[in-house]
Amino acid sequence: MTEATTASRETLGFQTEVKQLLQLMIHSLYSNREIFLRELISNASDACDKLRFEALHNDALYENASDLNIRVSFDKAARTLTITDSGIGMNRDEVIANLGTIAKSGTREFFTKLSGDQQKDAHLIGQFGVGFYSAFIVADKVSVLTRRAGEKADQGVRWESDGGGEFSIEMVDRAARGTEITLHLREGQDDLLAGYKLREIIRKYSNHIVQPILMQKEEWKDGKYETLAEDETVNQASALWARSKNEITEEQYKEFYKHVGHDFDDPLAWTHARVEGKQEYTQLLYIPGRAPFDMYDRQARHGIKLYVRRVFIMDDAEQLMPQYMRFVRGVVDSADLPLNVSREILQESKDIEAIRKGCTGKVLGLLADLAENDKEKYIKFWGEFGHVLKEGVGEDFANKDKIAGLLRFASTQADTTDETVSLKDYVSRMKDGQEKIYYVTADSFNAAKNSPHLEVFRKKGIEVLLLSARVDEWVVSNLPEFEGKQLVSVAKGGLDLGALEDAAEKQEQEKQADEFKGLTDKIKTSLADKVKEVRVTHRLTDSPACLVADEHDMSGNLARLLKASGQKAPISQPILEINPAHPVVLRLKGEEKRFDDWAAVLFDQALLAEGGQLDDPAGFVKRVNQLMLEMGA
Repeated sequence: MTEATTASRETLGFQTEVKQLLQLMIHSLYSNREIFLRELISNASDACDKLRFEALHNDALYENASDLNIRVSFDKAARTLTITDSGIGMNRDEVIANLGTIAKSGTREFFTKLSGDQQKDAHLIGQFGVGFYSAFIVADKVSVLTRRAGEKADQGVRWESDGGGEFSIEMVDRAARGTEITLHLREGQDDLLAGYKLREIIRKYSNHIVQPILMQKEEWKDGKYETLAEDETVNQASALWARSKNEITEEQYKEFYKHVGHDFDDPLAWTHARVEGKQEYTQLLYIPGRAPFDMYDRQARHGIKLYVRRVFIMDDAEQLMPQYMRFVRGVVDSADLPLNVSREILQESKDIEAIRKGCTGKVLGLLADLAENDKEKYIKFWGEFGHVLKEGVGEDFANKDKIAGLLRFASTQADTTDETVSLKDYVSRMKDGQEKIYYVTADSFNAAKNSPHLEVFRKKGIEVLLLSARVDEWVVSNLPEFEGKQLVSVAKGGLDLGALEDAAEKQEQEKQADEFKGLTDKIKTSLADKVKEVRVTHRLTDSPACLVADEHDMSGNLARLLKASGQKAPISQPILEINPAHPVVLRLKGEEKRFDDWAAVLFDQALLAEGGQLDDPAGFVKRVNQLMLEMGA
């Protein structure tokens, strides 16, 4: 090593999260150690894909060697295993960025969920994406030699680490483009220094890789394997999605998902189809078994890889799938798009619009099939991705009815947090004469379940949907009806139960409204700055009062959500409804001296019951204490 080279060698520290991940991976994933080879080959395949794409615009990147392949070799004497690719390679900055940091949203949340239980943590690590760092499961030292395609031979980079807190990096000469990763194996990993074992792992996990995976040929002679000078291709080296469905086993579909989805777990379901007609394309789309940590980051990269005639074009073609389906992973291979397609062209392409429409329809069809024929799987899907799918009600007008049929909610039927009730289920259980689908929104399940607005519905046995997710306000504002049945909030407008009330009940309500007219007017005068109107209610059976929004006003829950997110909500006053049979209301009817205090307490209680915040909590406590003392006296 020359003095200049020695001088250029630097020792740098890993990002904290990388140190944590390395330790966890070495200890938690040891039982699944074979996946290290799958991950490294998968990365090598991506590097070859990226070179092919960049070379579409700059043929010089091939450096007069357009063959793209991956080579796996081993050295028994040195106890090393080497994976080499002829892909895009990396420069110094890319090496530090890719091998020294984890550039992924959700990192902090990921580490807070780790429990120290090896089995549980292994699943979480897989969910996070193991990638390059899985090399340390079997190696106590890893060396990376790489040069980016198109750069000079003296721009090679050597990276080394023992998986501790540091790594070294230096500039070196490297004639070949691409990346070479050498694993110095730990004690007890000697079975990986055998060609038959490596072939077995490659065929098990990486048979679907498009590029040929090369190894030196071996033959059995005189009771042992002898290595020959010629190479052989170990994998099938054909695009899995381009093969006929009946040629592909379930296991191969699952392994391809782990490659394309960078996931450790099996997918929940998948759909594979060749579409012919105006646009010709093949789609192989997967629904993961678990949500990634950045699921609710709408800016997170999508998981659809775009190919044109089996040539890789881009990794995260977000135009191929709507935002509310950002959980979908897979491949779309078009026969019609130009090879030099760019993100800008994609945004304006009618062909892409047709592909997007076709892919969206396929996924919705797959979900509908799961919901109908494999309820257990659909419940699992809903638990992971249901709240993201709900976004589609307001984003995808063309498929609104299909999405509505896939929605699941909690309801007063079971009174549990389980979201298992479909709108179709609800409609099938509607009472004779019921014309509307009733729901209540709140910022928590308990607030929804215990809302005073439900009292008359519980008394009459009418089912109400309990909506407590933030996205639910978005859903109901964009879904006015389902199968001709109007969706109605139990906390908005005047309550009209139609045929669910008999003539005697309606007559009694009118009588009470007249009887309490003086009281409602007096309360309205007392609370003039707080309420739009005061009226007698028949929603309540146990509570003295409740607040409702006028029919065309924003609900109190939505106003609070907007405020919490820093947005301005339109200013509108609620309507105070009082229960004429409640002792507190009857007590207020004859009150003179402290009428304003009683009226204020009644309003504040109703505000608290529906999840609102008091403008003057200290004043409320003071009034309640004073009234309690007076009543005690």
